Order: sequence, then structure tokens, then C-alpha cells
Amino acid sequence: MKNLGQMMKQAQQMQAKMAEMQEQLAAVEIKGASGAGLVEVTLNGKGDVRAVRIDPSLMSGETEIVEDLIVAAHNDAKAKVERFASEEMKKLTGGIELPPGMKLPF
Repeated sequence: MKNLGQMMKQAQQMQAKMAEMQEQLAAVEIKGASGAGLVEVTLNGKGDVRAVRIDPSLMSGETEIVEDLIVAAHNDAKAKVERFASEEMKKLTGGIELPPGMKLPF
């Protein structure tokens, strides 16, 4: 039973660390860019869009190009957020990777 108590204590510590990591992810901002920096999208660590910046030179062009660049910048930022979250999770779990298909709790 001593092992069970120790396991429960470790689980509670892991849960507290996970909550702390969630707060840190919400606070971090990561930028993605496309069109050689003409479009930037900023996401927080949870993937929520915080800002979009479009270079004024694009505003006189076709809207389809701007729309495509926004999507590409968002996808770039999202990939960076996922890498960042994965690295933070590895720190939390001591380098043990999550099983395939298992996502962070957000």
C-alpha cells in the first residue's frame, strides 16, 4: 500500500505541473509567417489567434492571394505551437513521449 500512496502523490504532482503548463501555454505567443513575412499570424500556446498583421502592399492586390497567405501563416504558427507544446510536454514527462493519437488536454 505504501507504493499506491506514493503513486497517488506522484499523480497529484503531475496534475499540478500539467495545470501550470496549461497556464504557461496560454501566456506564450508564437508567430507564423508567409509571403516572406508579408503576412503574420500570432497564436497563443493553446492555438488561439491573438493577432493578424498584413503588409499594406498586399491590400491593393487580389484578395485570394491575401486569403491564401493568411491560411499559410496560420498553419505555420500552428505547427510551431504544436512543436512548442510537445517539447514542453517532454520536459514535464521526463522525455517520455505520449502514445500515438494522444493529444495534450486542450
